[in-house]
Amino acid sequence: MNETLLRKMAQSILDGDAEAAAALAQQSISAGMDPLDAITEGFVVGVNQVGENFARGQAFLPELVMAGEAMKAAVATLEPEMQRRGTVRQVYGKVVLATVEGDIHEIGKTLVGTMLAASGFQVYDLGVDVLASRIITKVKEVDADLVGLSALLTTTMVKQGEVIEELDKLGLHGKVKVMVGGAPVTRDWMQKIKADGYAEDAVGAVALAKQLLGVG
Repeated sequence: MNETLLRKMAQSILDGDAEAAAALAQQSISAGMDPLDAITEGFVVGVNQVGENFARGQAFLPELVMAGEAMKAAVATLEPEMQRRGTVRQVYGKVVLATVEGDIHEIGKTLVGTMLAASGFQVYDLGVDVLASRIITKVKEVDADLVGLSALLTTTMVKQGEVIEELDKLGLHGKVKVMVGGAPVTRDWMQKIKADGYAEDAVGAVALAKQLLGVG
């Protein structure tokens, strides 16, 4: 395998350079590299490194956002080749993401979605200001393994609890794990509403998702 190309792929993610990531992905296709290898041995190495840097305080939110965008560009370039070859990327689980009703904060949730997708999860992002009923409908529709609920306001945090109550009523909570996040969310709040876990940032969310589903 082309070690130099793989190193450049990882570096393109570290640099948050979407254009370079897409070009390197195209280069790997031309070189006949397996697109799955390009993702797992190249680009994901960069994603993991950015995550570690972020956790150590050596990278910040803008770098994380740019790395996520670069990863998206690489995967989008490689996807047609994967379909042509009939190769399927391992999916750790299906995640429904939403910012709860009454809350229109987007960035944190979108970043979590990008990082989860980059890390091998199938992500269904419902957007912002999402009713509990719509979240439940999507969970049933896609047979989700995990729900991620974001709230950035103390006034909308209660909606996270309402979604969990609805899942409980339907006998789905347990089969479907629930993680919560957002600036005002704490471990105490997570326990109060009987969520399965909470994460402070996108890197933590990926680690938590893997832990809750027992994968990776």
